[in-house]
Amino acid sequence: MKKKVKQKYPPGWDDKRVREVIDHYENQTEEEQYAEIEASLKAENITMMAVPTELVPKVRALIAKKRSA
Repeated sequence: MKKKVKQKYPPGWDDKRVREVIDHYENQTEEEQYAEIEASLKAENITMMAVPTELVPKVRALIAKKRSA
């Protein structure tokens, strides 16, 4: 029998919140998905860009460092 691994969450997150987010995205209509994408593209102070996969960990680390500053 496998041991159940205790999941580690970011501060303020728990299993309930994760399940709510999953439920939100799994139940979105295509129109709601499109509207969310469009809104994110129009957000101020945010730039959407393609990042080579091998650089994603470094980009995430930079974003985390910026947020914690």
